[in-house]
Amino acid sequence: MQEDIEAVVARAAEAGVTTIVVPALDLDNAPAVLALAERFPGVYAAVGVHPNSAAGWRDEWIAALRDLAGHAKVVAIGEIGLDYYWDKTPPATQQRALAAQLDLAAELGLPVIIHNRDAGADVLAQLTAAAQRRPRPDNAPPGVLHSFSAGAETATAALALGYFLGFTGPLTYKKADDLRAIAAAVPLDRVVVETDAPFLTPEPYRGRRNEPAHVRLVAERLAEVRGLPYDAIAQATTANAHRLFPRLLLDDRRPTTADRRPTTADRRPPTADRPLTTDH
Repeated sequence: MQEDIEAVVARAAEAGVTTIVVPALDLDNAPAVLALAERFPGVYAAVGVHPNSAAGWRDEWIAALRDLAGHAKVVAIGEIGLDYYWDKTPPATQQRALAAQLDLAAELGLPVIIHNRDAGADVLAQLTAAAQRRPRPDNAPPGVLHSFSAGAETATAALALGYFLGFTGPLTYKKADDLRAIAAAVPLDRVVVETDAPFLTPEPYRGRRNEPAHVRLVAERLAEVRGLPYDAIAQATTANAHRLFPRLLLDDRRPTTADRRPTTADRRPPTADRPLTTDH
């Protein structure tokens, strides 16, 4: 999106998206993510090493991440996690990187943005072990399972650990009945909406590049699934996003109207009456 980033941010604003959280994938692209956050008032950053970028993991990277996380607009550690679908990083290395970054997040009091692909059991084991090593205050959400696509058992276990679930474009897909059933059952105060831009574009734009403005489509489908007015979903997911990412500036919570659109977490949150999204 580098070539049209200003237009992307402008379209998001037109859609009612007031706040965007952009996670880094590794140490190399973290400076670009921070530059985006510095350039646009409503854009915030997360820093971390994605499992598919962790093949060369070195424990000394934690010191670099700690320094990056000191930036005023960093609101989380992420995107971190486990990915057993792509064969880019040995599982043992992924697990070592994840454990170290979970400990860093707890040390800094920051939430985590968790990537899980075909690794649910090991992700839950890592999150459980991290909670035992470094317990967080009861009122501090540990993080979000980004772009949730696992089963009901994983959802139940993650919620029991205090995590939020993030839903993206697949919630709108024709064959995603199981995912919609989970989204309908999750406590409303533990849900956020995301884009995963530029991937996982919601219907009716599936197959095209995703972007923050499209988060409204996810929020609209979530409202249908839960049998609630769109405004109720917008208010709830926006409030949830600010609880999840407490470093977001409170003065960025601008009121919204029924005909305006929600906020996105783009792969990276909105106002008290509009949903937040994250783009990963």
